This record gives sequence, structure tokens and C-alpha cells, in this order.
Amino acid sequence: MTSNRRNSLFERLKKGLEEGIEHARGELTLRTVEVPTEPPEIDAKTLAALRGRAAMSQTVFARMLNVSTKTVQSWEQGVRQPSDATRRLIQIFSIHPEVICRSVGLPEISLEGVLIEKLPKGRHKIVVKRKTKKTGV
Repeated sequence: MTSNRRNSLFERLKKGLEEGIEHARGELTLRTVEVPTEPPEIDAKTLAALRGRAAMSQTVFARMLNVSTKTVQSWEQGVRQPSDATRRLIQIFSIHPEVICRSVGLPEISLEGVLIEKLPKGRHKIVVKRKTKKTGV
């Protein structure tokens, strides 16, 4: 039977220093891993505009995201914020709505005028551009 005991701080530090020495000598190769960016921010007004651009009721939008209608209502009223996992799903929906719709059994749609905008410090936010009379986007 294995023990769930965590190694002592000394043991963990010792192992880390040994690995650092091995790497410095060229005896150990460490992988470099890129970490994904945080899911983009989305405010209440933008979330409501995104849902409107998709021509979905709060109920349909909620079912697509696997949350309750009350949850979507609270997001759109600014009372609550979507979780990081839900924001990631909303990001995917914003970029590839056809994938999410197809996955949940809805007719495929396209979202014109929805983009992910870069912010300072590596942050991002979802933006829904207003429709213009000339382009309809």
C-alpha cells in the first residue's frame, strides 16, 4: 500500500537542487512549456450583446453553456461573473460558434463583429461591435 505522505520541505528542496545541478551539467533536459493565456474578460453588456448577436434566448444560451437561465440572467445584470471554465467556453463560442452549436445539437451559426481584443498585461476581452447601417455588422 502506498502512502499519501508528502515529502518534507527538505526532501523537496534537495531534489530540486539536485535536478538543477544535473541540468547545469547537461545531464538533464528540462522541457519548456507555454502556459495558455487566461480566458478573456466579458462584462454584462457584452455578454447580452453576444447572446443577442447569436439570436438566442437566455434559456437556449444557458442550455448551450450547461448553466441555469437564472445564472445567465445574473451575469447579464452584472450580479455575478461567469467562471473561468465558462469564460473559456464563451471564448470558443465567440471564435467558432459553429463548433459549439454543432456539439450541442443546435443549428450552426456565424457571429459577425465578435472579436477578442488584447488588453495590457497579457489580458484579453470579448468585444461585440455595433451593427452599422451600411454593412449590417
